[in-house]
Amino acid sequence: MEIWLNPACSKCRSAVQILDEEGAEYTVRKYLEEPPTAEELRAVLERLGLEPWDITRTQEAEAKELGVAAWERTDAGRERWIAALAAHPRLIQRPIITADDGSALVGRSEQAVKEAMGRTGGDA
Repeated sequence: MEIWLNPACSKCRSAVQILDEEGAEYTVRKYLEEPPTAEELRAVLERLGLEPWDITRTQEAEAKELGVAAWERTDAGRERWIAALAAHPRLIQRPIITADDGSALVGRSEQAVKEAMGRTGGDA
């Protein structure tokens, strides 16, 4: 299991605390220091079953500067969103947890974190 996080984010810290309390095995990816590539974003989006606009933090200053709220949310516009997330990782919703069963979740709640652990074979 891997968790993409920003250490300054309270939801990320909460997710890590839950994983630690449950004794889960995981690796941490500080995605602001090691941004995902467009290819990695496509793969995690597939695992999440979401589109790039679904994991974009549209209220961030960078999002407003880019004007993402007005971008097409269509197959034709998908690559533009992915490129923006790769170039501006701060726009990526967090934390994202990739489970060992091939799925992924946005772990913004205790329930979502525990669900990810269950998908990994943990005792959630």
